[in-house]
Formats: sequence, structure tokens, C-alpha cells
Amino acid sequence: MKRALLPLLILILLLNSCGNPPPQFDVAIHNVSIINLEDGKVTQDQSVFIVGDTIHSIVNSKDLMTSAAKQQIDGSGKYLMTGLWDNHVHFRGGTDLIEENKDLLKLFIANGITTVRDAGGDLTTAVQGWQKDIAANTLVGPTIYTSGPKIDGPGATWAGSLEVENDQDIQQALDSLQELNVDFVKIYDSKISGENYLKVISEAEKRKMITSGHMPYSVTVDETTSAGIDAIEHLYYVLKGCSSDERAITEAVKNNEAGFWTSLDRVMQTYSDSVATQTFNKLKERNVFVVPTLHIGHTLSYLDEVDHTQDDYLKYIGNGIQKTYAGRINSAKNASPEFVIMRKNLDSAFVKLAGTLADNGVGLLAGSDSGAFNSYTYPGISLHKELQALVKAGLSPLEALQTSSQNGAVFLQKELPQIIAGAHADLLLLNSNPLKDIQNTQDIFMVVKNGKTFESNQLAELLNSTVKN
Repeated sequence: MKRALLPLLILILLLNSCGNPPPQFDVAIHNVSIINLEDGKVTQDQSVFIVGDTIHSIVNSKDLMTSAAKQQIDGSGKYLMTGLWDNHVHFRGGTDLIEENKDLLKLFIANGITTVRDAGGDLTTAVQGWQKDIAANTLVGPTIYTSGPKIDGPGATWAGSLEVENDQDIQQALDSLQELNVDFVKIYDSKISGENYLKVISEAEKRKMITSGHMPYSVTVDETTSAGIDAIEHLYYVLKGCSSDERAITEAVKNNEAGFWTSLDRVMQTYSDSVATQTFNKLKERNVFVVPTLHIGHTLSYLDEVDHTQDDYLKYIGNGIQKTYAGRINSAKNASPEFVIMRKNLDSAFVKLAGTLADNGVGLLAGSDSGAFNSYTYPGISLHKELQALVKAGLSPLEALQTSSQNGAVFLQKELPQIIAGAHADLLLLNSNPLKDIQNTQDIFMVVKNGKTFESNQLAELLNSTVKN
């Protein structure tokens, strides 16, 4: 890299000697340590030059002869990495909650999250408007990749879903999503039949559309991955694929002899290491990502014990979205003792499963599942909690960070985020090394997004501008 940039440095010196001004950069970050998330290598004492929203060049700070930048940042003792990705969020709740959802965008930037994957909702028109405004730099927020409305069966649980019950419906739903130019297809499992679920995946695959979803318990993991799904959201479904009774459980659900929640005890009790290994191998061989969402799982499993009404982040959430929390809160309060125990056992099983998936080379995606209806799972901060949960599950800090931006880009078939000349400058400058302690992802000095820098005081202002109470 240093050799490649030598001609540039010589050119700068020649321009200076002739009395001409050196190239004008927008931002220069000096003496910083750069973290390469592909291999964990840390390169110290670097100067990074940014023009607009692009990294122009990188040189060793010791070799720097001159620097002309509108904004000079001293990165001494600090660590520069690509911005974080939250690979599972939701913007939803109907038109009355559009503005409250829009305010959530600031929470992501304030937490160093420069890209999010919207996993389905009923505000597609608004979300696509935000996408354009963020790209045009007239709105502060992360890059948004969206599925648009979910695909489900007749009488779908979530508002705005595309309901399918036959082949024609499936084709029309996919036509609609292609016309919307969505980034991927999200399939939900509340009402869709197993047969139609597999057909949606297969037909989307023919159209070269990326797919992710929940998985009805009326199909197996092998059937789902064979059909071509690209990511499985949440661990309920992968856990079923680790059961020695998976086929029998599937048939019981298909015959209406059991349901999703009533099957989970049996799923946990019949976990088989040998079956799990076979399932992991299939996920890996078929390049299927898994989205663990550990933090929300733990939060919801302990709603009966933890009082969240004084949470620091609750003041950033609008009253309308807070009202949507009631459903899960009431369910927790009214749950039977047996269900409460099962839910907590499931939470422990998921932590173990996430670590085992990583150990077996299955690709994971860090996602918070934050948004309306998902009680006390706050946009922005919850992604940091998810990274911490992944480390507790057994991943190294580097592996946890890779599940965010690196794996997120691979799943969506986007350019891999890197800190190299010519790369997009979505950057996170930290005061301490996240490879040493994953909690250091919250020790933010500055965020760079769309050619703008947000230093710590400005990030605090973003948070304060969303306070509702």
C-alpha cells in the first residue's frame, strides 16, 4: 500500500514546490490504528484521507509530508473500523407511527450503525423514501436494505403482508416485490403452508432473489435449505433441525396434532449431537446464514423478572411504539409457570446453539430484531448487546464483529466493507480496541457516514433530539 501511494506523495511535493496548493481532502484522520475485520490485523499509525463519501488514500503517518484537509482528526490511541451493520430490524406499525419510526434512524447512527437490514414491515413507501433521502444526504440515518412487505399465508399476523395460498398468488407476490425493487424476500411463518413456503423460496431462487425467513414447523430444515433459502431468521427453526425427532415433529404439526410453541419442549429434549452436526454441515455447504437474535430472545424470556420501565433508552422511543410493547408484556405476565420455565430453558439452549453453529463454520448474522412490537429491544444499542451476547456464546470479538458488516454484505451480495483506497467511507472511530473487549464498540469517538463526521458531542445531540419525555 505504501509503495502504491509513493507517486501520490511525490506529486504532492512537486505541486508544493511549484507554488500550487496540494489536493484538498474533506477529512484526514491521522495516527490511527486500522482494524481489518477480514483477518483481525491492526495496522498502526495510519493517515486516512476522505473525499466526499469515499476513502481517497491511506498512508503511514510517519511518511506523510503534507496534508491539506478541511477537517483534521487526531486518531492517536484510537481504532478505525468499518461501520456496524444491524442485520435484522423492523420499521412498522402503520402510518400513524411513520414519524416515530423515522426518528429511530438517528439512534442507529448515534450507535455507530451505518447500515441496517429491514426484515419486513408495513411502511415500505416511507422506508423507500428514507432510502433516497439518506443517499441524498438530506436525512441522517443508516443505509437501509429492505425486504418490503413479508410473504405469509391467508390471515397473516403482520399488517401489510402479501398473502399467498396458491401458485398464482406466489407469482404475483414476487412480481410485486420485484417491482418494488426490494433487496431480499422475507417469508413469515404465521399462516403460510409448508408447501407454499417451499414454493416461494424455489420461485424466488429462479428469479435470483435473495431469501430469508422464519420456517414453518410443517417443513424440515433440509427441505428449506434444499429449496434455496439464503438465511434463517432466529434459532427456533435450526434447533428443530438438531432434533432426532424432527421428522415426527414436522408430521405432527402438519396433521394439526401439535403447534409451534407446544413442540419446543420436545425439540429441546430430543437434541442430538450427531443430527445437529449433519444439519450444520448442510447449512454450511448450502451457504445458508443464521440470524441468532440472542439479545431479544433473552429480553423477552425474562420480561416476568426484569422491570424495563426505567430503561435509559426508553426515553428515545415514541409513545406510539411503546404502546405496541403491550402485547408481549401481557403475554409474559399471563404465561403459565410451565411456559415461563420452557422459555428460559430455550434461551439457554439458543446461547449454546449459537456458539456451536459458529464452531462448525456456519455463517451468522448479527441482528437485533429491534422495532415496534418487540418490547424493550431498542434500535442502535441492541446491536451492541447482540454482539456481546455472541461473545458470551463463545465467539471471539473478531468473529462477532464479522457477523455484523462482513457477513451482512456477503448475504446481501454487496461490496465487502473495507478500509482501503476507493472504498465507501462508512466508518466507526473508537477510543478503545473492540478486539480486546467487545464492549468497546460502544466507546465511540466519531462516526463517518455519507461524507459527514459525527463526533461524540454530535452523536449525543442526535440522541437528545429523539427524547420523547
